[in-house]
Amino acid sequence: MSAGVVTTVRDLVVTVQFDEEAPDIGELLLVRSQSKAVLMVDRLAKNKTAVCLNLSGDRQVQKREPVEKTGKGLEIPVGQATVGRIWDALGRPLDGQPMPSSNQMAYKNIWRLPPHRMSFEATQPQLLETGIKVIDFFTPFVKGRKVGIIGGAGVGKTVLTMELVHNVAKSGQGLSFFAGIGERIREGHELYETLREGGLLNSTVMFFGQMDQNPVQRVLVALSAVAAAEYMRDEAKKDILFFADNMYRYVQAHNELSTILEQIPSEGGYEPTIFSDIKTLQDRLSSNESGSITSVQTVYVPADDLSDPAVQMIQHELDGTIVLSRKVAEEGIRPAVDLIRTSSSLLSAEIVGKRHYDLSVKVQALLQKHESLKNIIAIIGENELSSTDRVDFAKAKKLINFFSQNLSVVEAFTNRKGEFVSREETLKGVEAILSEK
Repeated sequence: MSAGVVTTVRDLVVTVQFDEEAPDIGELLLVRSQSKAVLMVDRLAKNKTAVCLNLSGDRQVQKREPVEKTGKGLEIPVGQATVGRIWDALGRPLDGQPMPSSNQMAYKNIWRLPPHRMSFEATQPQLLETGIKVIDFFTPFVKGRKVGIIGGAGVGKTVLTMELVHNVAKSGQGLSFFAGIGERIREGHELYETLREGGLLNSTVMFFGQMDQNPVQRVLVALSAVAAAEYMRDEAKKDILFFADNMYRYVQAHNELSTILEQIPSEGGYEPTIFSDIKTLQDRLSSNESGSITSVQTVYVPADDLSDPAVQMIQHELDGTIVLSRKVAEEGIRPAVDLIRTSSSLLSAEIVGKRHYDLSVKVQALLQKHESLKNIIAIIGENELSSTDRVDFAKAKKLINFFSQNLSVVEAFTNRKGEFVSREETLKGVEAILSEK
């Protein structure tokens, strides 16, 4: 293998000078010292110099240490042997269980795209039931599409995602992949325990690069999870449900790397490559003739500002957005969904049917009226409204309460049994409220 030498070390950035042929971008390099640190080539500079990222954050790497090329990129374990297990960004098990034997395991380079793009045209959009009333009614899940759960800190994004993972695993609608990107370690542990206690691990694969990891691993964990999902879609012909928590942390990790690499930030203060960083990941969450990838992505909203450039850019990639509101959470409604700001391009008569679509139009009109009447009632009181307005206001309040729901993953904290409500039951419940006089 061609050899090089470390010329500079600056935090996670290590530059390596090669005398002969320079390595490829994305290739792994091994520092030949006591640390045996693994570097990944981020870009190539002049004079056969490779600018690399220190994957493990090993602080023992020093100048003038020899480096050798490995001739390969980051490869992670994939296939059936990974199901029911937790992995880190580098494909190492995190659940305390041994690595499966090599004859049980296949490996995939996380940078390698499927050999060719295949068109995927569903003859009829296929609805996936989540059992959560507010989601099935306002932002229906359609096989192969993307849905986002958007909200500030502490409004229930991760809890709602955990409930979706739980319900999907329980209903056996497909193989679930969960990518924990820069979130709390406690939340990952709780998800694992919830699925283990419910006997649902046999249909879930988990990848974690949590808050305690360096930004390189927090970026790579998303790509590793996507690569593993692609393999199961293409080779095992599986339909995949891909959960990413949290997409904003993915952008944030890229931003940290950009600062370390001394790149000039864009106008919003984020990395200059924010558009390509998001698109690179989102474009791989696609479907083809072998199977589909349906994704659910949580998006943290800094300072509850939905106009944040990163939030807006991620939102443009989504087919539907579930907006969680602090104001709704303060009223004790769970899930704390803002019913007016929540929207979906998939809520059409062609996809959900005329009955569901007509009901959604009537419900949205009532909710909008409720919002405008609230300010009037605060001044003159509800008794001063016309009889029609009073009836509509009462119906809207009933609808808001109807769309609240007890969740299975928080049963231990609330002492209330979780509910799984079918789409048909949800529609019947809405019809019953609307038909009241």
